[in-house]
Amino acid sequence: MVVLKNEVWMTILEPTIGSEINKTRPCIIVSPNISNAHSRSLVIIPLTSKLKDYPSRVNCKFQNKEGQIVIDQIRTVDKIRLVKKLGTIDDSTSNKVYEMIKIYFK
Repeated sequence: MVVLKNEVWMTILEPTIGSEINKTRPCIIVSPNISNAHSRSLVIIPLTSKLKDYPSRVNCKFQNKEGQIVIDQIRTVDKIRLVKKLGTIDDSTSNKVYEMIKIYFK
């Protein structure tokens, strides 16, 4: 399976524990392409349509829907959790995501 950085995939996130974000939902692939090509796991960040004023979220519009990218729920998942490719985030959103990751983990 070919999976590329910045693609958005419908991803099965359950089972979860505690306050982990759940459901099957769109997630952005943020792991590097070299890793995606050779590993069975990926680093993803979930999207949500519930807008919150949290500093760890990046506002976005994907498939004509307003939402947020939930940086504080970044995680590693196995590729078998991927259901289908939905598209790719635009460059502007991508830049905001990686800038927020830098801030979040600084």
